[in-house]
Amino acid sequence: MAIAEVPPGRLVLSRPGSRPSRGPLAWTLAVLGLVLILAAPAGAAPVGPGGASMHHDPIAPVLLGFMGILFLAILGRFAARRIHQPSVLGELIIGIVIGNLLYYFQVPLVMILREGTAVFDMVSLSLNGTPWAEAAQQSLGPVHGPEILHILLGPHGQDMLQVAHTLDIFSRYGVIFLLFLVGLESSVQELRQVGGESMRVAVLGVAAPFVLGFTTAYMFMPELSGETDLFLAAALGATSVGITARVLQDLNQMNSRAARVILGAAVIDDVLGLILLAVVSGVIVTGAIDLTNLAHILLSVLVYLALIFLLGPFVLRFGIWVFRRGDVKEAKLFISLFFLMALAWLANLVGLAAIVGAFAAGLMLHDKFFTYWGHHSSHERSIKDLFSPIEAILAPVFFVLMGLQVKLESLMNWHVVIVSSLLIVAAILGKLASALGCSRRTPCIAVGVGMLPRGEVGLIFASIGKSLGVIGDVLFSAVVIMVIVTTLITPPLLKLALRRVPEASQTT
Repeated sequence: MAIAEVPPGRLVLSRPGSRPSRGPLAWTLAVLGLVLILAAPAGAAPVGPGGASMHHDPIAPVLLGFMGILFLAILGRFAARRIHQPSVLGELIIGIVIGNLLYYFQVPLVMILREGTAVFDMVSLSLNGTPWAEAAQQSLGPVHGPEILHILLGPHGQDMLQVAHTLDIFSRYGVIFLLFLVGLESSVQELRQVGGESMRVAVLGVAAPFVLGFTTAYMFMPELSGETDLFLAAALGATSVGITARVLQDLNQMNSRAARVILGAAVIDDVLGLILLAVVSGVIVTGAIDLTNLAHILLSVLVYLALIFLLGPFVLRFGIWVFRRGDVKEAKLFISLFFLMALAWLANLVGLAAIVGAFAAGLMLHDKFFTYWGHHSSHERSIKDLFSPIEAILAPVFFVLMGLQVKLESLMNWHVVIVSSLLIVAAILGKLASALGCSRRTPCIAVGVGMLPRGEVGLIFASIGKSLGVIGDVLFSAVVIMVIVTTLITPPLLKLALRRVPEASQTT
């Protein structure tokens, strides 16, 4: 017997195996506990007898901050599942709600987390000789710069910066492991089956938003320069596969044809987006297209892809041969981890996103490589079994932090709302147009919706535009809102698009 609920004056016992009710009081207490965790001074040292400050472990603030963010992710995940929505949507929304709520009460740690990588840019500028006040102004603007600077120069500023930096690293690892597991669900042979289709989707998914974005900026924002129009158009062409991959994973659609088309198109989209960004940035900086730089980027990307797919299997087999006398679980764990990190690092080296290298590592790695320990079906743990717990802990941190960085106060400016609304329409229509590249066997609407989210890639484009001086505060806020909206609408729309498409009918 178990205690199900406690009405006034008596205990009510439930039958064995029944699910205990989760009333509003339990959720309220959970949220209040979370608020207390995140609102606690990150660097407060324990006080001993007589008020003397005792030694405090520098890892303690990190543990507290990570626990708070992870607890936030768990609450959002379960709340989304209760209303039959993908868990990533709950993680994003609870990050938005709690982030803005705690910002209203001026919770220092949340104020730092809301600024994202701009805080680290400020620190980098100051370490390179820029005065603190000027670095804060350049990186965070006149409003948030003094606020964050006051916090960082306070008694607990160093600890809070350490917490923010650690959470940022954890979140990036989370996306890397997420895309690695997504790659494990597919194979090079499966992507080849939809290679031409993915190419068409990717080209349309970059070209259509670029044309629509440039036309929108040129017609409805005539006060902008041609360079700004070009950069806004380039920002609309970005795609973040992390959000879509997580939704497909939640819906058990990773083996579907739609998923393979989207993932293949997302990789190609990243390459095309990199080229587009290089061209536009070159035009802005030099006033002309730098053909030498463009050729260098193309050559680097082609060499990277050729090397990893030609030499990757040989490197894997050599690593497995070295570990052949060890335990199969250790061999799978260490070799896979080394291969994953190496390809992610090499992708970043040639200018691609690290998640592209992680996805490529997942595509190439399979349990069938580990033949020294017998057939892979007899192994106690698969590669997926070994890495899924890591991804389950770290990936939600990324989505919660993305939610925390949503600044609802920017919606108070009507000019920002109008500009962002125009960009949102162009961004959505442009990515939906990519579905025209699908074949008849593929659920085209699902592919178009899957290409919608801009996520961290869109935020990177916006930050580069701001650093180049072509995007001001108003346009930056508008681009960020566009990124947020396209990211938030993808999970429910993708679920709706795939709801009537049986998994078996999509799998080839």
